[in-house]
This record gives sequence, structure tokens and C-alpha cells, in this order.
Amino acid sequence: MDILPAMRWRYATKGFDPAKRLTDAQVDELLEVARLAPSSFGLAPWKFVLVNDPSVRRRIRDEAGHQPQMTDASHLVVFCAKDDITERDIKEFVTLTARTRGTTPVALQGFHDMLAGFRKGVTAEWIRAWCERQLYIPLGMLLEAAALRGIDAGPMEGFDGPVVDRILGLRGAHAVAMVALGYRSPDDKYASAAKVRAPRSDVVVEK
Repeated sequence: MDILPAMRWRYATKGFDPAKRLTDAQVDELLEVARLAPSSFGLAPWKFVLVNDPSVRRRIRDEAGHQPQMTDASHLVVFCAKDDITERDIKEFVTLTARTRGTTPVALQGFHDMLAGFRKGVTAEWIRAWCERQLYIPLGMLLEAAALRGIDAGPMEGFDGPVVDRILGLRGAHAVAMVALGYRSPDDKYASAAKVRAPRSDVVVEK
């Protein structure tokens, strides 16, 4: 689909058809879209957990939100933000940048110092919230890519994050949102509901 028809077609799917599955190639493409998403400085302070184990998905549903999408959808992706940006993170990112672009970390010392100065200038609470805000960029891009491919998606925030962290054994990152992926059930009443959005005149301001 073209982008505007895709945006009008998509909705936050609540009821999925458990019998319809996405292919590995479809899921890999969507995750690659998320991986390629932009972020401030390119730091990409996130992790995407593809939950394949049905028993783990059942635990998440039972203990952390009770939303049927967590088990009924073809696939479940948990979007996790890093807890912090550490000096080690910065050094590893500068090293990766140097290797990718055919230069050396020494040549990128100024870049390293800029990143280190940014981190030192903010609190731990601020950086945690910043990482979470960054996470919504790949999440939004994945939702758009899914719609363009005719794949249904149900983003979720209504779950117990610390419980999900424990179930997934997360270290250094925490669950912020989830996306269920698959195909809508013919019984999902929300599929035929009119899309409710404020008019353009209330949203777009021209100066």
C-alpha cells in the first residue's frame, strides 16, 4: 500500500487470528526497519526482544497485563530502553563508528568527548527518560512498515514493566512497550470502527 492508505487501514489491533502466522522473513524485515531507525547521536539506546517461547508469552500475559494480543498474535516484540548511557557504551559506540567508517577511535576523540560531555551534563533520571523517548522512534517506524506490508500491529504500554523485566531476565535495559504482530481476527470489533483523529486544522499550525 501507499503510505496514506496504509495509515488509514491500520489500527491498534486488539484481536488477532492465532492461526495466521508471519514468515521469518517478514519479521526479520520489520526488526531491521526498527534497527535502522534514527536516534540522537546514533547511540540507539534500545533493545528489541523477540519473544518466541510460547510459555514466556503466556507468563507475560498472565503476570503483566492480561492482554490477549500477547499470546494470540503471530509474534511479540518487547521494546526495551537502556537504563543508562555509560562511558563503556560511549567507547563501544565510538569504536564501532571508527570500524564502520574506516577510521580509528583516536581520530574520533572529539566525537567521544562530545558524547561524554553530554552524558556528564545530565542526571541518571534524565538519561533514563531520554532513552525511553528515543525508543518510540523505532517503534513508530515498525508500526508504519507493518502497515505498508499489510501486517497488523497492536502496540501496548499497559503492562507491568518490572515484571516483564524479570520474566525476560533483562539487565541494563527495561521494557517500555510491546508490539504484537500478525493478522486481525474477523471478530475484532475495532477493525471496522471509524478512525478518530483531530482535524488537521487543530493539529497542524502554520506560522
